Amino acid sequence: MPRASLKNRVISLLADCGIEVGGDAPWDIRIHDEEFYARVIAHGSLGLGESYMDEQWDAVQLDAFLFKLLNAHIDERTGKIDDARLWLKAEFRNLQRGRRAYEVGERHYDLGNDLFRAMLGKRLVYSCGYWKSAGDLDAAQEAKLDLVCRKLGLVPGMRVLDIGCGWGEALKLAAERYGISGVGVTVSNEQAEFARELCRGLPIEIRVQDYRELDEQFDRVFSIGMFEHVGVKNYRRYFEVVRRCLIDDGLTLLHCIGANTSSNHTDPWIAKYIFPNSMIPSAAQISKAAEKNFVLEDWHGFGPYYDRTLMAWMQNFEQSWPQLSARYGERFRRMWHYYLAASAAAFRSRRDQLWQIVFSPRGVPGGYVAQR
Repeated sequence: MPRASLKNRVISLLADCGIEVGGDAPWDIRIHDEEFYARVIAHGSLGLGESYMDEQWDAVQLDAFLFKLLNAHIDERTGKIDDARLWLKAEFRNLQRGRRAYEVGERHYDLGNDLFRAMLGKRLVYSCGYWKSAGDLDAAQEAKLDLVCRKLGLVPGMRVLDIGCGWGEALKLAAERYGISGVGVTVSNEQAEFARELCRGLPIEIRVQDYRELDEQFDRVFSIGMFEHVGVKNYRRYFEVVRRCLIDDGLTLLHCIGANTSSNHTDPWIAKYIFPNSMIPSAAQISKAAEKNFVLEDWHGFGPYYDRTLMAWMQNFEQSWPQLSARYGERFRRMWHYYLAASAAAFRSRRDQLWQIVFSPRGVPGGYVAQR
């Protein structure tokens, strides 16, 4: 397609969702390099993200620009080749098994605790906050962790497993506030080192371990923001492992991002630059994988809270950039800014969801009492 035609095509697509090239609105786009048009037509979301990283375009309010694109589903009209490649790769390979299960830890979670401490706030909790009664990010994260504990009915003496424990904040709060002991597993060495220090003096063990290796008994099991790295080929195995580790009258909670439709891979730009081998599960995929192992007791959605959480992270990141810039560089700053803005836009447009799901092995006698 001639260059002029590519340009006109992109301008037309942007106009369809209320965006003007060179306009004055904060969501309008300013083009610095004409190559931008060909990259977007050929590679869709991958081309859009890479061209932003390469400083080919800007928008005053990046999250608002990306929200308008996603809300109009413009991404579904370009760049199909990269999406098809990812689909085929995921279809014929198990991308989350063996050595590949540790790749996301090495490439993302091991980037540096300085980055995550600057971005995430008082508590290193890298998942959606619970803003129901919270006025700031730190309060929202504490409320979320406490909500998990209340949904699981934690009491002193229980032994609890955290699959994908991150920096250990959930187990720390559960041990201090509810008197439990526990085990946390992660695929990130940086996270494990931090979590061990954070939980020093508490009856908490932190391991660098694949969840599939677990085979011991716990009263409660939870996973917060880890299921997005499990992969559809491993969903059934995940629930089998949880069932193997959970006592018959126990409870398990799954906190994860959710998709409106089923797929086997994530967005091409996210896969390449942020979360390799990741994917967002649909409600149908989760329910099917849990069949025969669990009774579904409660399904709680609060996806719009993730928009607010991500914008708070973005503000923290931008405020802390002067201290981070020497280590990470300008291209990383644009990549990370794009990642946070695009994620916020996905939740704002309701393209992505956030779910907390409680399961029991045999059904709670008399019924489960939902906590909010």
